[in-house]
Amino acid sequence: MNSNIKICILRIEGTNCEYETFLSFTRLGASAEIVHLKQLVGAVKERERRYLKDYDALVIPGGFSSGDYIRAGAILAARINGAIGEEIAAFMKNGKPILGICNGFQVLVEMGLLPGFCAHDEIGLQQAALTTNDSARFECRPTLIKHENNGNCVFTRGIEKGCILKMPCAHAEGKFFIDEKKREEYLQRLEENDQIVFRYVDPEGNYASYPWNPNGSLYNIAGICNPEGTILGLMPHPERAFYAFMDSEWSRRAKSGITEREKEKTKGDAYGDGKKLFEAVLNYLSSRVDE
Repeated sequence: MNSNIKICILRIEGTNCEYETFLSFTRLGASAEIVHLKQLVGAVKERERRYLKDYDALVIPGGFSSGDYIRAGAILAARINGAIGEEIAAFMKNGKPILGICNGFQVLVEMGLLPGFCAHDEIGLQQAALTTNDSARFECRPTLIKHENNGNCVFTRGIEKGCILKMPCAHAEGKFFIDEKKREEYLQRLEENDQIVFRYVDPEGNYASYPWNPNGSLYNIAGICNPEGTILGLMPHPERAFYAFMDSEWSRRAKSGITEREKEKTKGDAYGDGKKLFEAVLNYLSSRVDE
């Protein structure tokens, strides 16, 4: 990978997955940096100042930004829109990718960047929501998600359509929701624009309810992108599935009870499914650098 690719991983009080996300990019050769929002706003000493335009991609990681008061991601979304909304719009206009993981997905939806049906000058107009899980409790469990995208999303290019990935989720407000008045129209647009990236499934690959869909998400949606495919939000955590040994079943598979077919499938593969997403976006960024 090109070490000149610069990744900005945003943090504020309450985010807690920035370091794992940082490691996921640096392990693949990128130059990642954990940047506090104050550094982008300029509320720091000049030597600590950072400018969003100097980065090739922006990541909003998981956690509980500002304690998730009001709604999950609402405060961080408002702070970003108010402080660096114009920089975000310019970043998007330049085709630079933005990734939101879990709390980051919630932030992108609150900002109106996902589903992204509005014009760039209408940032802040919310079109969907990530609301309280149907179980009314925090869900922390492995999830199986099917890749539904046809190639529009830059974060999953190279991942076979229909491929089932395993990643953990950890959230209390992950239910993707669209108001009934707009639901049919928006779902149709998501399909037509190739914006549905991941959907929750059971081990047989069927769309299923709880516990396979951990939150009751509409249409089993686990992740979507914007119409341009440069912004991705997903609830499961790819940074927590970078290596194979991070899988919840890894120690069991390592024992003799594993089938010969499973042994062959995992033989020599030290990596988990999460690596695929980081690899894909870095490949995309490398192609932009080479142009």
